[in-house]
Amino acid sequence: MKPDDPLLRILACPLDKGPLHLLPATATAAAAAAAGKDGTAAVDGAGEALYNPRLRRRYPIIDGIPQLLPSSGEQVSDEEHETLLASVSEAHMTAGNMAEEHVAEDHTSGNDTRRPGTPGATT
Repeated sequence: MKPDDPLLRILACPLDKGPLHLLPATATAAAAAAAGKDGTAAVDGAGEALYNPRLRRRYPIIDGIPQLLPSSGEQVSDEEHETLLASVSEAHMTAGNMAEEHVAEDHTSGNDTRRPGTPGATT
């Protein structure tokens, strides 16, 4: 699953109906390692997952399909929670910086990409 997948905007935690954060495989493996787990099973952090930081629950993504049944979620430890929060914060900051750079490029390039005849376009 990609971070810009439109499906992520509508997926919600089955328990509190709040938004979920996409965790790449590297983040889930790092969180499992921080908690002292081996990370061999999909739920234990070997693959992508969706994370609800409010309830500290992680839902695995298996073969590209989010497993969003309440029974498929796993409660994470305090150590894993801290690692996952850092990963989520880093992902949001990176995405925010990329969006800011894109907007800055559009405004500073001086190139007007709008079609002639549209409001605000220069000819």
